Amino acid sequence: MLAYRVDDMTCGHCAATITKAIQALDSQARVEIDLTQHRVQVETAQADAEAVRAAIEDAGYTPVAA
Repeated sequence: MLAYRVDDMTCGHCAATITKAIQALDSQARVEIDLTQHRVQVETAQADAEAVRAAIEDAGYTPVAA
């Protein structure tokens, strides 16, 4: 399970955008978002940690490995 802190993720739209970006890498990825903790957890078999981080960044957010 990959985990990131994304402090600039503040609403449901942010969460949906990040989820969509990650699932573009791996449509089977399981994405769990906790808005109150600004935490994104990803379970994926097809994408590595760097690819997931890059996808979140490309969506306009600033992920930090947690």
